[in-house]
Amino acid sequence: MTSHSIAPGADAAQINIKVRRQTLSGIIALSLFVFALVALAAMPWWAKTGTIRMVLELCCYILAAQMWNLLAGYAGLVSVGQQAFMGAAGYALFVMAQTFGINPFLAIGLSLLAPALLAVPCYMLLHRLDGPYFAIGTWVVAEVFRLVASNLGWVNAGAGMSLGVMRDYSTFERNIAMSLLCALMIFVAIGGGYWFLRSRFGLALIAMRDNPVAAASQGVNVRRLRFMVYIAAAVGCGLAGSVYFMAQLRINPASAFDPMWSNVAIFIVMIGGIGTIEGVLIGALIYFIADRYFGEYGASYFIVLGVMTVLVALYARTGIWGMISKRWDAPWFPIRRHLIVEKEESP
Repeated sequence: MTSHSIAPGADAAQINIKVRRQTLSGIIALSLFVFALVALAAMPWWAKTGTIRMVLELCCYILAAQMWNLLAGYAGLVSVGQQAFMGAAGYALFVMAQTFGINPFLAIGLSLLAPALLAVPCYMLLHRLDGPYFAIGTWVVAEVFRLVASNLGWVNAGAGMSLGVMRDYSTFERNIAMSLLCALMIFVAIGGGYWFLRSRFGLALIAMRDNPVAAASQGVNVRRLRFMVYIAAAVGCGLAGSVYFMAQLRINPASAFDPMWSNVAIFIVMIGGIGTIEGVLIGALIYFIADRYFGEYGASYFIVLGVMTVLVALYARTGIWGMISKRWDAPWFPIRRHLIVEKEESP
């Protein structure tokens, strides 16, 4: 919180202007966030392997959804093809680890170069498209990636690849790696997103979300900011993809570039609340629990999820978190600035 004092005259009241950026609920949430990171990193000492794998899957959902939330909720770029970068990073990991013998955990970081480099020409191709045309374009790009992977012999084409080098590591070592990666993904998705939205870039991003034309008239470089968000979202999705497929120990074009990844991200954000970090967490938990208990029902289960998404989009556009925040003003990750004016009588 910052404050400034204005004293226009000797007999005038002193005016203290304070800008409040944090709340009690935010302090509590940040404390719980730090505790969650420590708990995730320490999972090998308190959780079973199956539990760690389930938590890792949930963390992948949170990261992928948060990247889509930044794209659609702030930059105004509705993508249905983010699986392109998840699959690209996953394949890069398998090629580096299995073909070239690079340490698979080191290869996760190196694999992020693939989505970062591929996102540049993709954005140059797509940025001239607006609205539904941009969305369709992202889906086409993802399909092109899938077709290319299905016909490349050095990635075993449609048969896919297995990560046999993971046999060199014990179960406990793999659990440690997966736990640290879970903490990393949550730190990037929640901590990184929160920091970015509270920075000057976040202010520009919020202004651009509300009115791109007005934001540009006030000096916001809308094109550059959208480009930055697109690249960041591609790298974030790439991290989720490489970690997920490393845990699965196998990858093929159908799973790597599965449109279901985008469907899940859209459902999580729309149900939880678009344009909010809290909504991503709520939506991810809802999807994860629903998938665990009702996923066995197949097509009918997906129909229910789709109908829920449409209903929320029509009648509760702010999602579950939006309805909660209307009743209780207690944000978990506050990004707004509140101006507080206090008057003090001069002696």
